[in-house]
Amino acid sequence: MRVIAGSLGGRRLKAPAGRATRPTSDRVREALFSILDGVAEARVLDLFAGTGALGIEALSRGAARAVFVERHTPAARVLQANLDALGLGPELAEVRRAEALAALQSARKRRETYDLIFIDPPYSQAGAWGAELSTALPPLLTLGARIVVESDRRAALELDADIERHRLYGDTTITIYRQP
Repeated sequence: MRVIAGSLGGRRLKAPAGRATRPTSDRVREALFSILDGVAEARVLDLFAGTGALGIEALSRGAARAVFVERHTPAARVLQANLDALGLGPELAEVRRAEALAALQSARKRRETYDLIFIDPPYSQAGAWGAELSTALPPLLTLGARIVVESDRRAALELDADIERHRLYGDTTITIYRQP
């Protein structure tokens, strides 16, 4: 797995051993960032971050800052190692080891807002997150913000928001929602 393009293009990313973390494939990330058509200066939240591949790709392509939320300790360690190896310090990238909803509540209390949110939960749990995330996300979104959801097409995570784009890549579905 590698960073596709931008200032860190070509650099390798580590992934934790085992199957607990399922990184977004290079092919899907390349297609996704082509669809997004620019993330310069975006404030990014990478929820269920895993290896951090999506948020790191955004930083490589000019995003201003990324917050990575990952509850699984081995994945959070590998994510921090990836950030360190790429020279992405705390002014650009922050790892928060927390449950997704707790991290969103904390961000709301801090009055944080984001221009781009990546949501890539474990595929087996994706369908269950729709209602809770649909309620928790709106206060964190800037005007025109986009939410990118990756899930399995057989159990897709659906949000109560306006769909901008929807694409299938094998069994992977990518849905981009836009804040009005």
